[in-house]
Amino acid sequence: MSGRLDGKIALITGVGGGMGIAAARRFAAEGARVVGCDLDAAGAARTEQLVRAEGGEIAVMGGVDLGDAASARAWVDAAVATYGGIDVLYNNASTQRFAPIDELPVEDWDFTMRNELDLVFYTVKAAWPHLKAAGGGSIINVGSIAAIRGVEFMAQNAHSTAKGGVIALTLQLVVEGGPHGIRANVISPGLVETPNTARMLADPPERMRRVVLDRIPLGRHGQADDVVNAAVFLASDESSWISGTNLVVDGGGSVLG
Repeated sequence: MSGRLDGKIALITGVGGGMGIAAARRFAAEGARVVGCDLDAAGAARTEQLVRAEGGEIAVMGGVDLGDAASARAWVDAAVATYGGIDVLYNNASTQRFAPIDELPVEDWDFTMRNELDLVFYTVKAAWPHLKAAGGGSIINVGSIAAIRGVEFMAQNAHSTAKGGVIALTLQLVVEGGPHGIRANVISPGLVETPNTARMLADPPERMRRVVLDRIPLGRHGQADDVVNAAVFLASDESSWISGTNLVVDGGGSVLG
């Protein structure tokens, strides 16, 4: 690796699986000191062991419920104590529930807001004074193309609303953080292969193939590294004059609607 993140302290949420594992590995390989967390304690421990075996510097905390403000603050404060500061906050963690609007239980709506939007606010709020004290840093929030379009193949009303909120919050962070050297950007992935989607993508239903996969101009679904590549750029000094962007990573699929 090129050492694009040498010396940076990067806090990454949701490192126990999927894109979080890829993020932890890549950030460490690029020279960052990583502090990760996940609600899944076993998954968090596996990622920590993997990154250390690859020569990376990482500390991971398991059993962290970021949807609870006090827990999010405790993790951020512990992360700062581990390496002495924050340069990057990468809000990757996300959990959602889907159902048509007339069938979605209020509890599932609340669950999705808590675990896709609230947790971003809580971690940012906890990290903000540390970023200000350090004279700046990079906040990377994971959105979704679900926030910028409605679709007929998935009942994503709660998910799209939460991710729309992530984008809106990020824009305000840009304005409030600019005078302190804090940058904030969003990465909005399209359909990416993760442990949750791998089985479906291995043998996609005809409707999924016809209305999603066959309409990706670059001809393939995404991989975790496609998203992490964008995150490395936004975390690095290469993007030092970029704040407020919503970087869509979807193979061009959202262009077709």
